Amino acid sequence: MSRGSNYEDFKKSLNLTIEDKEAIRLEEELILAITRAREKRGMTQKQLSDVCGISQPVIARLEKSVHSPQIDTIIKILKPLGYTLAVVPEIQQ
Repeated sequence: MSRGSNYEDFKKSLNLTIEDKEAIRLEEELILAITRAREKRGMTQKQLSDVCGISQPVIARLEKSVHSPQIDTIIKILKPLGYTLAVVPEIQQ
């Protein structure tokens, strides 16, 4: 069995609902946006850590999607990057 099919089998075994998959997708998009915002500002994880009060290892784990970030952590990280968190209507396709 190839490595790819093992991963596919694993994903299927999780029995994720459509809502679970959507939540994962949104979290991935949020983390990617935070990472891009930091990079756009030319900041290292350590520099961001210094200005937002969140330790650099926590920022690294967030960017690697090791743990799901708490809302208060996201807000603390976004503020010095010049961003905020907002709830907006979903675009219907």
